[in-house]
Amino acid sequence: MIMPKYYYTIGLEIHAELKTQTKMFCSCKNDPNEKNPNTNICPVCLAHPGTLPVLNKKAIESVIKTGLALGAGIANFTEFDRKNYFYPDIPKGYQISQYKYPIVSGGKLANYGLNATDFRITRVHLEEDTANAKHDRGDYSLIDFNRAGLPLMELVTEPHTFDNPENTIKIASNFAKEFQLILWYLDISEANMEKGQMRVEANMSISLDPKKLGTKVEVKNLNSFRNMERAVQYEFERMLKLFSENKQEEIVQETRGWDDAKQKTFSQRKKESSHDYRYFPDPDLPKLNLSEVFDLEKIKKELPELPAAKRIRYQTTSLTPPYGFGIKSEDIEMYINNLELANYFEEIIKILNGPSLTPQCLEKIKLASNYITSDLMGLKAEVGKSDLSVLGKSDLPTSSSALEFQYPSPENFAELINLAFENKISSRAAKDILAMIVVKDESPLKIATEKKLFQQNDENSLKIIAQKIIDENPQIVADYKNGKQTTGLTPLNILMSLVGKIMKATQGSANPQLAQKVLIEIL
Repeated sequence: MIMPKYYYTIGLEIHAELKTQTKMFCSCKNDPNEKNPNTNICPVCLAHPGTLPVLNKKAIESVIKTGLALGAGIANFTEFDRKNYFYPDIPKGYQISQYKYPIVSGGKLANYGLNATDFRITRVHLEEDTANAKHDRGDYSLIDFNRAGLPLMELVTEPHTFDNPENTIKIASNFAKEFQLILWYLDISEANMEKGQMRVEANMSISLDPKKLGTKVEVKNLNSFRNMERAVQYEFERMLKLFSENKQEEIVQETRGWDDAKQKTFSQRKKESSHDYRYFPDPDLPKLNLSEVFDLEKIKKELPELPAAKRIRYQTTSLTPPYGFGIKSEDIEMYINNLELANYFEEIIKILNGPSLTPQCLEKIKLASNYITSDLMGLKAEVGKSDLSVLGKSDLPTSSSALEFQYPSPENFAELINLAFENKISSRAAKDILAMIVVKDESPLKIATEKKLFQQNDENSLKIIAQKIIDENPQIVADYKNGKQTTGLTPLNILMSLVGKIMKATQGSANPQLAQKVLIEIL
């Protein structure tokens, strides 16, 4: 029996609370971290009779920045509408949103790391957030209006159809993650999903015809990428089962929720259409010609470097501006996802780079990146734990409670890289010094001098130490010369064990390459 070919369609709606000082239509403080309920409220938030909304210019500018970052079209004319529906968290009986004339139309965002077409965007518009319903009182609920009226940006994508459910899920999830990065880079939203500052809703359908969409089901308010992926997977499996049992008619257009405890979706209500909301222009708010209010070219020029451009710059190698550094892909993603770390790396690049990028500077920058992504981030994870063995010979307090991680100054970190690059200190000494300066920021040169950590490059001195070790280990030397396997080691391993003895005898200060050269000559 030939199995039918199914096509999986997904579209996303992503809500993000914008980082402004005040709410969307009033002067109340925009503070998503406020713990006390109903603190940041006013008559406008509570929809008292006679109150009038006033537009937040900063919020509109944030949506324009988003549109420009996505390569979208920015409307010249825009207006706000009333979206009518009744729910306890909407005190006015309607939500101020945008319908026919959104601020942003079109645009796209690449699915980084996947061989897929760009994820296309329908629109990005601005609205007000709802209040927060608290259902923790048993047989009744309470409403916290602190969130009511916060500027809320909504992005709506085009439906995208694929012939593989795993790819569909991964591509959609990657898009949402990449969009979160855009919000961080533009510094317009914290986009913390755990706090509800970014919420994802997925619209899905299955069809036997790639040119025809199936019945759409929406799963709302997914508060993590993991939950989004699991919810979409569950819905596709649920629909597929109904198709296989010839029960397609049981797939109805509806809104569903995600039960994280049960790992399944559940029906909430029939899906409304736009005419159900009875949209009409809000008579209390002015219509806007954005080009008269904002300098779009100036905003575009002031946009920061975005994740896609940073990836290209870090990935390629170029000795001419814009400089490229040929960094490993996995390290690049660490910088892409951690702006604080990326900015720290950029400061170090400026110091190591000098007036122009030379091949030698490029190697130093690559070495710095290796130390940052492996050793420095490893120390950040370990400092504060009880096991401090990772800190090596750093003469630090034995109690982890006495330690607090800090990024060394870019100048001191660059100084450490120069010492390691020029072989003035060994890699072991470099790691030890790094462990010291993440707790107490000091000059690595000063530490190396005080603790006598400079690498020994005196060949004659190393020959004396090497000869002594050879004299003390006649059996190992004999095995090396005869190529015997009595020790269970290859000749190369035997040689490296002798190098290790020299490193131990010199407390790690010997140049290991020179120690190996001296041993070979003597042997």
